[in-house]
Amino acid sequence: MSTHTPVQAWRLRPAASGDVEAMAELRAVVMRPDLERLGRYDEHRVRQRLRDSYLPEHTSVVESDGAFAGCVTLRPDGSDGWWLDSFYLAPELQGRGIGTAVLTGLLARTDAEGATVRLQVLQGSAARRLYERHGFTLEREDPVDVYMVRTAR
Repeated sequence: MSTHTPVQAWRLRPAASGDVEAMAELRAVVMRPDLERLGRYDEHRVRQRLRDSYLPEHTSVVESDGAFAGCVTLRPDGSDGWWLDSFYLAPELQGRGIGTAVLTGLLARTDAEGATVRLQVLQGSAARRLYERHGFTLEREDPVDVYMVRTAR
């Protein structure tokens, strides 16, 4: 008998301007434990930072069973690559293969372009292991953030 949890039904759809509040709320929920551990949690700022940087034209919404379940932004980095940002998945769906499937699909696209992808993750975040499994390596770090890079495969 298999103990592997099957990937739940999900899909990506283009984000719309009306998605920003659901995304800001999810960001607050997902990031709270790491931000509190780092002494950086601010109830307002955690949401406002997403609102201020929201780029619906580069963002996709993850839906699971037809409901909002997460988001991811892949935006041009200003040179010849991409910046992976605002990748959040509802806590109850984490560990079920959805994040891996979303990331695999995005990286297939950037690999086809021969593009480098960069991202930033909080120190001590469990998400770092997901990125390392997909070939991201440490570029630089500070006491709060870890900056990672992945060249095209």
